[in-house]
Amino acid sequence: MLAPAPNAGIKLLAPPSYLVDGNLSVKLKRGSGEVFIWKKTKVQATPEKLKELEAFRRELAEILDLPPKQ
Repeated sequence: MLAPAPNAGIKLLAPPSYLVDGNLSVKLKRGSGEVFIWKKTKVQATPEKLKELEAFRRELAEILDLPPKQ
């Protein structure tokens, strides 16, 4: 989730999350693993999904750190 920042910028308001049924999910520990949950729908947090989410978070952080174009 993004929010306005001072000087016409954008900042990260909440960490990126995985979409479940087109909605932002919450990552929770369940048993010996993790899942992404939205309402009653669960999606296993596989190593591939976690790696993809982390790559997206890094890329987004880099973009947000760029100086604004003038």
